[in-house]
Amino acid sequence: MNTGSKNTIAVVLAAGKGTRMKSSTPKVLHEIFNIPLLGWVLKSLGDIESVIVTGSGRELVEAYLEDKNVKTAYQAEQLGTGHALSCAVSQIPDDFSGNILVLCGDTPLITNETLTSFIKYHNREESPLSVMTSILDNPYGYGRIVRDGFGCISKIVEQKDCTQEQAEINEINTGVYLLNYKLIVPLLSEIKNNNNQGEYYLTDIISLAVKHGLKPSAYCIKNFEEVFGVNSKQDLAAAFKIMNARHIDYLMTKGVTVCDPNNTYISPETEIEADTIVLPSCYIENKNYIASGCKIGPMAHLRGNCTIGEGCKIGNFVELKNATVKPHTNIAHLTYVGDAEIGSNVNIGAGTIFANYNSVTKEKKKSYLADGVSIGSNSVLVAPVELGENAFVAAGTVVTKSAEENSLVITRAPQKEIKNWIRSKK
Repeated sequence: MNTGSKNTIAVVLAAGKGTRMKSSTPKVLHEIFNIPLLGWVLKSLGDIESVIVTGSGRELVEAYLEDKNVKTAYQAEQLGTGHALSCAVSQIPDDFSGNILVLCGDTPLITNETLTSFIKYHNREESPLSVMTSILDNPYGYGRIVRDGFGCISKIVEQKDCTQEQAEINEINTGVYLLNYKLIVPLLSEIKNNNNQGEYYLTDIISLAVKHGLKPSAYCIKNFEEVFGVNSKQDLAAAFKIMNARHIDYLMTKGVTVCDPNNTYISPETEIEADTIVLPSCYIENKNYIASGCKIGPMAHLRGNCTIGEGCKIGNFVELKNATVKPHTNIAHLTYVGDAEIGSNVNIGAGTIFANYNSVTKEKKKSYLADGVSIGSNSVLVAPVELGENAFVAAGTVVTKSAEENSLVITRAPQKEIKNWIRSKK
């Protein structure tokens, strides 16, 4: 994000317990594609300086944020969104004169593009206060945007406080705001908790701004999915599906063939080039790069930190992690490759295992396969090993030592044949 971001500080509200999640894990730490909900929100913010308001599960949330280059503010009691923003003010420099972007830590589908557009709109309108809104056919459960006779936003009314007439309004509050710090933050002290929840609603800042002669503005987004909040395990599953479908659709617009989008799962952190085919039931998580002309699956599992070169085949029931595979290599089926660098034009037979982990020492070791290596079926490579160019590993071999180029590697007990054994047993 660049437009207006240097003059903006984000406050992410992440203090809620998430009672409906039925979990000891704080709500914002529940994961989609191995990244917490809060992590996806931080990704959407790009380089904007951020303050995270923590509360329930504070220690766990702050432990996650340790390497994220953000500030934190503690909301000891969850007394509402207005109170949460007040808690964050202590982490904002006294001489700050820009805008505060407020959003929730449980909205993993918000995009950098949408937030950038929101900031542009706010700056263009020179608005003291902007709220992001959306239109819903069924707005139940959301705060309603109430406008005056001139069409200007006058207040936000929460669902439980709505009159019958207000409940019929279908423009809703998404919970995303931009506030002029110097003009609006002083009004936080005027927010009261005389509502059905007994909370200090940040939504009341709208009517307070109007009372002080300030004119709030509303930025209406078309895609409500972006501000979909996760409050239950059902919501978590729904957000996962939306994120997955959105990324798969993006990949297909780039020329990637995804044969069955409803039964394929690809993390948004994974980049795939055109003319690669992803067959059904693949699960590709975390960050990976797959070049053009590859065939992946069916039922392949890429666990992250994998780079797959042009024209490779990663077959059914193949699992890869921390692996670099150079062009035109086949890893056809029933194989595990972990912590490996594999050259080009390599063939890895069915049932091959890269034994990369020592459960006693808790160490992981790496294997190196040069160009043209061939691994026979049902072999085990016990890392660390290095196989030279065009080395050939016979089927059923356990490789424990490195081998030179053009060599045959075989560890196989002599085959015995006991004639008439069956007859003797009968």
